[in-house]
Amino acid sequence: MTGRDAWLSFPDAPRILHPPPGPRSRELLADQARWETDAVGYPHYFPIAPKVAQGSTIEDVDGNRFIDWMAGISVLNLGHRHPRLVAALEEQSRAIWHALELPTEARIRFLKELRDVLPGTLRNHARIFFSVTGGDCIETAVNLADFAQGKRGTVAFSGAYHGVHGGVVHLTSGRRYHSTTSFGGGTVVRVPYPDPYRPVLGADKGAAGTIAYLEHLVNDPHSGVDAISSVLVEPILGEGGYVVPPDDFLPSLREFCDRHGILLIADEVQTGLGRTGRMWAVEHSGVTPDILCIAKTIGGGIPLAVVAYRDDLVRELPRGFHLGTYRANPLALAVGAETLELLKEGDLLDRTRHRGPQLLQKFQGLADRHPAVGSVRGRGFMIGVEFVRDRRSRLAWGDGARSMRSALLARGVLMHTCGAWDQVLRFMAPLTIEDELLERGVAAFEESLESLATTPVTRPAGGPVHYPAGPGEPHPLPEHMVPTPGVPPIPGPRLPVEHVDTDD
Repeated sequence: MTGRDAWLSFPDAPRILHPPPGPRSRELLADQARWETDAVGYPHYFPIAPKVAQGSTIEDVDGNRFIDWMAGISVLNLGHRHPRLVAALEEQSRAIWHALELPTEARIRFLKELRDVLPGTLRNHARIFFSVTGGDCIETAVNLADFAQGKRGTVAFSGAYHGVHGGVVHLTSGRRYHSTTSFGGGTVVRVPYPDPYRPVLGADKGAAGTIAYLEHLVNDPHSGVDAISSVLVEPILGEGGYVVPPDDFLPSLREFCDRHGILLIADEVQTGLGRTGRMWAVEHSGVTPDILCIAKTIGGGIPLAVVAYRDDLVRELPRGFHLGTYRANPLALAVGAETLELLKEGDLLDRTRHRGPQLLQKFQGLADRHPAVGSVRGRGFMIGVEFVRDRRSRLAWGDGARSMRSALLARGVLMHTCGAWDQVLRFMAPLTIEDELLERGVAAFEESLESLATTPVTRPAGGPVHYPAGPGEPHPLPEHMVPTPGVPPIPGPRLPVEHVDTDD
């Protein structure tokens, strides 16, 4: 174990002094509900008010300390306030904060650092677009592909999440998001993502069925598809359930694109920068995309996104092809360059490749003893635990996963759901998390699993039934679509928590 003097995190986490939400958190949550839009979601899942974060831990205003297994949804692969990122931010803050597109030293350093770590043939052979958010960089990538190809038509997969603003929302698969925008998207062709646990097109036997369907779309003049410019893919499905596709999927997809002159766009917003144990998830299969989308961890919590594309993809782009006042903010670039250097020079990637399978095995061991867990899968520090009502039917059990999220919160561990029916708990802790915190988190996970068998499940308050939770199973509207004013309660049962009195 790492000596406590070398810890980046609070060493006494988890620590629960007041069962969340504590009294001060309730006050701040009530103020937020009074003044802010009721469209916010996370206070309904995690009713706490953070005060300070350190490493892989968060302390709330009531003095509770939580182990953070969310990392800002993979925004903080290096944890909260990594000392070297703090130093880079402070140094840049004394120089310049905003510079439009002018070549600051921070900008050039970032470009050089990024150039050296891009996957495959993109390394040293890529041009860069800067953006602000993951969704914006995805939309830019698709626009770039259409411009380069001189046609429109993007293959996107079921379960995909590529952003929810403007036109990019139509590349995201969830129906719940489509009703929130008035902007039309491009031409999207939806294809089932090859999920070996819930197979369509023979995904449990490999990618051949998926590729055959794509060939049909391209070759059959009556397929209903007029043109395909690009294929947009997550190397591992993120919000769709942390689904690891068959090993032959990405290589077969690359070959399909090459056969038909179609551009391959990899969305590494969530999978990139070490999350899977490689700098990029595509490196596990030896595939190089034509266009790579990067966001989240690259800014360490400061908005920054990047599109890297083949330098021979397009001869010339019109000036102002993509605009934005806050693109490539120097503060974010300074943090981003330091992030890349940290990932390159240290052993974080090796440790993630080593610790990830060990953690996966521990989750699988728990699953073997608890029939509510139907599937455990993942790569590196991107692990999904899927809950089902029974293993034979694989009926998705979103209530079970949500109750687990609440039980973990009560025990001082932050872990979030994903999947079509919110039935998957996803592990996405910072890569820098201390081994002892992993052990404590797994112990809390096991306790929560034990409580799941004896605690009645409560559905979150919601409207009429709209979405199936699996074959023949009704499910209420997604909880974040039904916000309520006032202090949000913890979804699911309240579990007893031992009160701890300790000095900081």
